[in-house]
Amino acid sequence: MKTILAAVLLSLAAAAHAAPRLGEPAPDFTLADQSGKPFTLSAAAGKLVVLEWFNKRCPFVRKHYGSKNMQGLQKKYAKKGVLWFTVISSKEGKEGHMTPAEAASELKSAGMSSSGILLDTTGDVGRLYSAKTTPHMFVVDKKGALIYMGGIDDNPSADPADIKGARNHVAAALDEALAGKPVSTPSAPPYGCSVKY
Repeated sequence: MKTILAAVLLSLAAAAHAAPRLGEPAPDFTLADQSGKPFTLSAAAGKLVVLEWFNKRCPFVRKHYGSKNMQGLQKKYAKKGVLWFTVISSKEGKEGHMTPAEAASELKSAGMSSSGILLDTTGDVGRLYSAKTTPHMFVVDKKGALIYMGGIDDNPSADPADIKGARNHVAAALDEALAGKPVSTPSAPPYGCSVKY
């Protein structure tokens, strides 16, 4: 009996941390941003939402921020009504962790045009999404379904010079969704630094 109960509990625990599935509702969550304002994913119904995992010390993140590629994408799609949230799941004491004040400063100094930096200090939301790298990207459609997850583009390098020739999967997914078309590349391998849970 104890063995069966243990197996059931293990199965439930695994299901609770199962990776999100394309085409299904994106896992709901509430996180506070750099100013302490809470954001709940389900409250964004009717909007496209991008979730971008972030660690400012990661060279792959620096590739996209140092070149202004990420800020350009954030600005372009904000003008089209897309909500773009930068998520930090680094645990306190781990590389990439930020306090609300540090996140607010980073938002300004990096010239971000994201809707805010969401602070996932417990790592619960990162684990909920099975976020593995920085950056790891997710796109949620207006009905709340996950329509893209994976790397930002198809060139897993840390060299900013490689951005120009890469196919940006996130931009393609957003353009297709905004045009009412199905996403042609709904997933791609994520690349970057490991999330520092």
